[in-house]
Amino acid sequence: MADQTRQTQALGRILELVVVLSEDMTRGLERLGLTDSRAHLLWELHHRGPSTQRTLADALHVSARNITGLVDALVATGFVTREPHPTDRRATLVSFTEHGAATAAALERGQHEFARILFEEMPDHRLDGLVEGLNEVLDRLRKHGVSIESGADQ
Repeated sequence: MADQTRQTQALGRILELVVVLSEDMTRGLERLGLTDSRAHLLWELHHRGPSTQRTLADALHVSARNITGLVDALVATGFVTREPHPTDRRATLVSFTEHGAATAAALERGQHEFARILFEEMPDHRLDGLVEGLNEVLDRLRKHGVSIESGADQ
């Protein structure tokens, strides 16, 4: 078992990584005219296809009011449209515009490229160990009630 100093140093490295990645992501998204939340919605839409606002709210773990604001902003900036649902007259589907689809595809390509830059030269056993270690840390956080869902805006 690691001693307290090593544990604290490990946590410090994780926190430094979180800050570096967060700042880099925020800058990159700002260049595209997006916030973290709006990009998250585009990411979900990219993987789900046209979706109702309720589906997107559930996926992002946010309230109906919050998802309405996010969709409104993405409609206003030309990333998505609202269209009538084909089978439910009460619902609308959120769908990509060409600009939104191209942006989401570019985000995915960027993610793959960034992963390549970070891990391409790392030996498989070290990458596997990193993933296993991170999974353990995330499992411990979940056991203590800390997760993406527990910190979401409801």
